[in-house]
Amino acid sequence: MLLATFFFSLMNVFVKMVDNIPAVEIVFFRSVVSLVLCYVFLAQQKVSVWGKNKKILLFRGMSGAVALIMYFTTLQFIPLASAVTIQFLSPIFTSILGVFIVKEKVKPLQWLFFLMAFAGVIMVQGFDPRITTFYLVIGVISAFFSGLAYNWIRKLKHSEHPLVIVFYFPLVTLPITGIYSAFDWVQPIGWEQWVLLLLIGVFTQIAQYFMTKAYQSEELSKIASLKYLGIIYALGFGYVFFKEKFNIMTYFGMSVVLIGVILNIWYKHRLTLKK
Repeated sequence: MLLATFFFSLMNVFVKMVDNIPAVEIVFFRSVVSLVLCYVFLAQQKVSVWGKNKKILLFRGMSGAVALIMYFTTLQFIPLASAVTIQFLSPIFTSILGVFIVKEKVKPLQWLFFLMAFAGVIMVQGFDPRITTFYLVIGVISAFFSGLAYNWIRKLKHSEHPLVIVFYFPLVTLPITGIYSAFDWVQPIGWEQWVLLLLIGVFTQIAQYFMTKAYQSEELSKIASLKYLGIIYALGFGYVFFKEKFNIMTYFGMSVVLIGVILNIWYKHRLTLKK
């Protein structure tokens, strides 16, 4: 999980480094790499790439596409750690949407944790003039669609091979991002940007592999909180690569978001143990 978080964090840095290229085009390049790698691995395992529940697989692909395009947009236009912090709302949306999609219950105390996380995001935006309301809304919508995508994945967990679920993401995003990019193409500058675009796809695939191995090898409660080290990576990389600094109240807002999300995960795990 530490390796997964590290590679995801490097992907964030590379996205920010190619800020002259539209987020949609970056998702296009990432999808090409993901499609090829998923297809090769599925072919080796002799698993059909089309899956069984095509409707839900398409929903997962579309919601994931919207989430990633908007997340990459925030990475490019607001401080790295702030974009990552707002994205941490996705587990909150996962729980709320789970009430309607997978019929999970939300306890009253969890709503308090949800409110805490949202309050922290408002603090981050309110105390940092670099984060406009527009990009805050974009980030929250990204987290919402991430939560939606996670719920579709949960509905598919007993019927589909994990790589088939991953495969449908580039399968859906390639036509959408490809058509858009054809009319708004920005040529990468020099071989450095081509390498960065390739690495975004490769590092994402590596990160997803390590994350899957972690979830398969250990109890969820023991490793889930490790991914929130991403905020530490984001603060460090943001300072080293982009000279990003924050005031004390912004740091406090980030802490409130993390506490709200982690308390929610801890409380859900505690309820599970009691069953």
